Amino acid sequence: MVDLPKKKVGIVACSGEELAEGTVTRLAALKVLEQLRPVDTVTICLPLFLAGGEGDRAFARFYPTIAVDGCALRCAARGTEMYSGKPAASLVVRDLVQQKGLEQPEGLRRLNKAGLQAVDLLAEHIANQVDQILGRQWDRSAGEFILPVLANETASLSSAETNQATCACGSGIPIQKVMINGESVTLIALPAILQQFKDAGKKPDQDTVTELLDLIKIYNLIPDGEEQAYREMLLQEYTTYLEMEPVR
Repeated sequence: MVDLPKKKVGIVACSGEELAEGTVTRLAALKVLEQLRPVDTVTICLPLFLAGGEGDRAFARFYPTIAVDGCALRCAARGTEMYSGKPAASLVVRDLVQQKGLEQPEGLRRLNKAGLQAVDLLAEHIANQVDQILGRQWDRSAGEFILPVLANETASLSSAETNQATCACGSGIPIQKVMINGESVTLIALPAILQQFKDAGKKPDQDTVTELLDLIKIYNLIPDGEEQAYREMLLQEYTTYLEMEPVR
């Protein structure tokens, strides 16, 4: 295992500006990020995510996310599942408003009273989902929870962490693009794994490649039938890494 950042939950809000519900998602997500759960959450910018933001996509592939949509189109949930994996939770403003019997939110830049109530309600629901997710282990490949996490396994908060909204693109998850069968593939944690093996003085041979592949599988999904291609890539990448930064 490599040393990766503290587990957090990514919040993907649709933020559709043409609907009052989009403003509700944006303000509710901001309230969670800045007030309710600032050290446990990061924001994932949906437009950047859809445009190919590697930092955001890497975070969403490795850590659980909550998709917050304004309407039944579920742009945030669909986009997250398409490019990174099924969200751990999906919330829709219109559904929540109907369930709670609230009046229809109105206003774009300035919400009416019902819209502000929806913001507070949605923010509480997001915060509750964050608590549930961090209390259970999330299987990113299966898109489901596995087992409850023991209380003594919960990471302690760092004194350096502050109550500020942070972005997934700056989450510090190491990624690296490699070529496999002529296609560019982004692998999570590869830079840290190569560094770890270099520090351990491992030689670029088939035994090392097997160990590399086993670690890569923890953080990335390898398609059936492509293990040999991944082995060849890993041998080449590790050899190149050692040549650039020789083992001392």
